[in-house]
Amino acid sequence: MTKSAIASPPCKFPAHSGPRVWLLTSGASPISINLGRQLLAHGDSVVLCVKPSEGTGESSVRAVDFSAFWDEEVLAKQAWRSRARMVEMDARNMSQCQAAVAQAIDAFQKVDVLLCCSSEAIIGTVEELGASFRTAALIRDQFETNYFGHVNMIKAALPSMRENHSGHVVLLSGISQRYTTAATKYTMADSPLQPGIWVLLGLGYTAPPNGPLKDSSLGYEVAPFNIKVTIIQPNVEVNVLTNPISAAPQQPQYSRDNNPAPLFREIIEGLLGRLNSPSLAAPSGSSEGHNGSGRFASDEIMATYPQLSEYTRRQLLAETTNALTAIGGHDNPPARHIVGHEGVASVKEKLKTVSEELEEFVEASCAVDIDGTNGESGSPQHGEGDSNV
Repeated sequence: MTKSAIASPPCKFPAHSGPRVWLLTSGASPISINLGRQLLAHGDSVVLCVKPSEGTGESSVRAVDFSAFWDEEVLAKQAWRSRARMVEMDARNMSQCQAAVAQAIDAFQKVDVLLCCSSEAIIGTVEELGASFRTAALIRDQFETNYFGHVNMIKAALPSMRENHSGHVVLLSGISQRYTTAATKYTMADSPLQPGIWVLLGLGYTAPPNGPLKDSSLGYEVAPFNIKVTIIQPNVEVNVLTNPISAAPQQPQYSRDNNPAPLFREIIEGLLGRLNSPSLAAPSGSSEGHNGSGRFASDEIMATYPQLSEYTRRQLLAETTNALTAIGGHDNPPARHIVGHEGVASVKEKLKTVSEELEEFVEASCAVDIDGTNGESGSPQHGEGDSNV
């Protein structure tokens, strides 16, 4: 993205009668910090849910960034301090999700907007991620965070929203589902509350956080209670490059010397190289072992945070922050919103490809239709007594 493309106007907010209460599921993430800054400046109240390892006083990269925001900005301003709360929570634990919602209601009497923005990315091909119990466990752990964590938060927040007959559930996802390349990617389909639907897509492995929602399914369920549902889909860089990344050991068959396909490993390395040449900071307890062919070409399981400069991070998140402030709490929000010109162009290209494939095989698709005129009784001529056909 060019600087001119990243430069964005001040955040806009929908008309509302009074300050709203936002609950952010990943309060220490860059998007939550950036959004929280805008919301507090606007006059809204914010509840930031953070994992114990990411809270103030901890030494991880995220904890340091969050502590700087909390101590130097939130606590330093009386107006902000009275409208902000920090809650320790691991969304994988349902009781902690319920406790977080209860604390938000105790402090501000309601939750107007629930933003599910927790995300973790895993790099590796299907073979690499299935090579050992440890690599397979990466996938399970990721689904616990990206999918079930958001299911837990939605379940915890819905009762109070139903009672107030008002609320907006927003999930921050991505447009990676729209891409098609020669590489391999697993992703959880965005069908709501249908775990187990997986799709081969072509980039790497990631379970986007819109797993528990779809365009309309959950939205239809809660619409009678005046609860809105929206999926926000920014560029892939927003979720991947501002959240934890784990990488499975690379197999020689998938190295760039032996496999010309544009695998997710190389794509992410290229993105990191272009974004201000950031370094990678490994969180405590992780192991890194490089074989010399790239940042993520490791001989061991690798866990890192892409450490971007503050300037680069704010530029990267500007469009998404503006989309969230403009749509969050809106009286008539979209079910799905694509962020930015690049995202719109990618989705249009994908829809064009799907349309072309559909037209190419439309005869084969229609050939399986059962013609009601076949046979005297309007049923296929396979024998009247054959119930197994």
